[in-house]
Amino acid sequence: MVRPFDIEEIFPEVSSGSTRRGRRQSDSSAQGLTVTLIADYTASTRAWLPSAAIVALLGEFGVTNGAARTAISRLARRGVLEVNRHGRYSTYRLTDGAAADLSNGGTVIATVGVEPAPWDGSWTVVVFSIPEQERTRRRTLRDHLRWSGYAPLYDGVWISPAPLPPQERAALAAAACGSVTVLRAQHQDLEAEVDRNPAEAWDLPGIAKEYERFIDKWGALLPRIAAGSVTSAAAVRARTEVMNVYRRFPVLDPMLPMALMPPDWPRRRATEAFVAIYDGLLQPAQDHIRAVVARMTDGPCPDIQAHTVADMAAGVRRGPA
Repeated sequence: MVRPFDIEEIFPEVSSGSTRRGRRQSDSSAQGLTVTLIADYTASTRAWLPSAAIVALLGEFGVTNGAARTAISRLARRGVLEVNRHGRYSTYRLTDGAAADLSNGGTVIATVGVEPAPWDGSWTVVVFSIPEQERTRRRTLRDHLRWSGYAPLYDGVWISPAPLPPQERAALAAAACGSVTVLRAQHQDLEAEVDRNPAEAWDLPGIAKEYERFIDKWGALLPRIAAGSVTSAAAVRARTEVMNVYRRFPVLDPMLPMALMPPDWPRRRATEAFVAIYDGLLQPAQDHIRAVVARMTDGPCPDIQAHTVADMAAGVRRGPA
């Protein structure tokens, strides 16, 4: 499975060692920005982009030429991007596996603000026992569970309110490599101080603060977007950055029905701000991306096509080209 993004962007604590953590987060941030930028304008077409255009666009975010080229190279080695070389001239596009993963992820992102289906009160419980010395195996399983929306109730007990879909069973089995048990169960309240509610596996106050920070920062941009004063490179930066932040919420938020969340849970307000910015800046951002790429290709770029949140909900991916 191709994972275009690094789980450490969302959960930096999964990395150990301060120097290593700082370096990995810096590398991951540049790669994550690159993936978001490319996916937002080529996910439906898998258009080839000149490396020089990608570097120039990343430069508008303050990424140096060297860091941009390193990010592109590492994404290619990871199987996220594929390269087409013509002498010293190189173009890149999303691999089919990365495009499929991003399309699936986009569908999830686009439904964050939609009220979840009625919940039966049952939890999917994944219980595993992996020796501490098998750290790579433990990390692989934990990363898989985090990406799938699970949270650790205890060290070897991870939970999610969602049922385990049939198509996810093989992926979980492969990540666990044995020593795992999956249950679908309901919480029995002990009515005692020692009882821990399963929802406490998530840091709900911390998630609420993340939502509020998102609303405060990006909501301030809405009047300027309505006035049409955010254009060109600024439109691309805002649209890319708002996606780069908002795409973390489906992993952070347990997505329980609003009635079961703390009062005034800010999920819906954050979604409204995201849609207004992402869709509202589509045209000026697409125009700027096309202009930058056209300078490198000496021609129009009809394959560069931005998509709306509604497009993501419907699935923006086309077949492999």
